[in-house]
Amino acid sequence: MKKQRLATAAPPAPETSKPAQSAVAVPPASAPSALCDGIEITVGQNERRCFKPGAGKTEFFKDCPTCPEMVVAPKGGITMGSPANEPQRDHVAEVQVRVAIPAPFAVGKFAVTFDEWDACLADGGCNGYKPTDSGWGRGKHPVININWDDAKAYTAWLSRKTDKTYRLLSETEREYVTRTGTTAPFWWGSWITPNPANYDGSADPYIGGGSKGEYRHRTVPVDTFEANPWGLYNVHGNVWEWTEDCWKRATPATPATAEQEQMGIACREWSVVVPGTAVLSHSVPPTAASGVPSDGKTV
Repeated sequence: MKKQRLATAAPPAPETSKPAQSAVAVPPASAPSALCDGIEITVGQNERRCFKPGAGKTEFFKDCPTCPEMVVAPKGGITMGSPANEPQRDHVAEVQVRVAIPAPFAVGKFAVTFDEWDACLADGGCNGYKPTDSGWGRGKHPVININWDDAKAYTAWLSRKTDKTYRLLSETEREYVTRTGTTAPFWWGSWITPNPANYDGSADPYIGGGSKGEYRHRTVPVDTFEANPWGLYNVHGNVWEWTEDCWKRATPATPATAEQEQMGIACREWSVVVPGTAVLSHSVPPTAASGVPSDGKTV
């Protein structure tokens, strides 16, 4: 199933002469005070707090009691795409592209849960839509059976409720917060088993390294398994999630960028869907982006 994650931050800019095109107006992050060894942001309506980008395992915030937990990702850069020698890469003609992330941004610590979606419903948001859990569990399980428009309705509700601009993550942002500076296929290395991630463990093992194991046949709660170094959970496996982007294959002539490719109804049919959890994001100071589960059931 596709899910979503939230983020708040300036969208990354490509390391080319072409500036990144932001989907939201992002005010510059305020300079840290003498007592803040990081970035000061406004949490909720007026609480100023200091956060160290990349310290999401111990530092996080919520803009309202029923809002998602957010962590701050650092600025940096990422080489998108897999190298030619990576086992089982999806596209033979895949192009690697270096993209810059020029500023820190906040991103959802977990996939958006049924509890969080139901809070949106109770507050009159999410277009009144209550997705089924297909018998897999609600509560802290990632919300499933939603489409791209549903995901956008959730981020719109968060924006209204917090007076900040929440949105879906771009594909670049999503890959950046998953890899956390690594170049291996997974944030923990080049191998995978069902112990650190939820997927079909009965399938043939990944030839890059791994072994068969449990096939759970359903999603697991969003705080299952270990968080990655920046504090995000289930960035590999469990469900699929929507991103802000329209789908576009990167080539040397049209490389991937950090901007969100938005093209109206075409996005509804060809939006990028990535494996992992739902993601929300907003800028620092918070302008948010969010990843939302999709309507396909895949674990």
